[in-house]
Amino acid sequence: MLMPSRVKYRKHHLRSTKGISKKATSLNFGEYGLRTLENAYLTQRQIEACRLTIARFFKTGGKLWIRVFPDLSVTKKPAETRQGKGKGDPAYWATVIKKGRILFEIEGVSKADAMEIFKQVSFKLPVRTKFVSRDEVI
Repeated sequence: MLMPSRVKYRKHHLRSTKGISKKATSLNFGEYGLRTLENAYLTQRQIEACRLTIARFFKTGGKLWIRVFPDLSVTKKPAETRQGKGKGDPAYWATVIKKGRILFEIEGVSKADAMEIFKQVSFKLPVRTKFVSRDEVI
């Protein structure tokens, strides 16, 4: 699973999910990509599930770029614990994704295969997504 090797602080404040993405809004590496149409938090498990789905389609050929990284620790208090006594322990890692961000890029497959791959990947994500390709005018 993706997670930072070291962090300066174990516990973070959750960042805002409002607004439009300022970075990773265009295809820089691959021929085809998956763009978000909503704002949300994306967990390490969701990113890993998408990676496995794409790898299953590739078999031998193709290349994948993951354009997001879960660098935000999300904390959780234990079940049946009274309120107070500080913030809970880190439970999992997540990242904020904003509208317009490219999540994944691939190359080495046909356009029809890429559309099928990203259709399957979109089922694993908590946001609506859109297939984009390099030959389309963005």
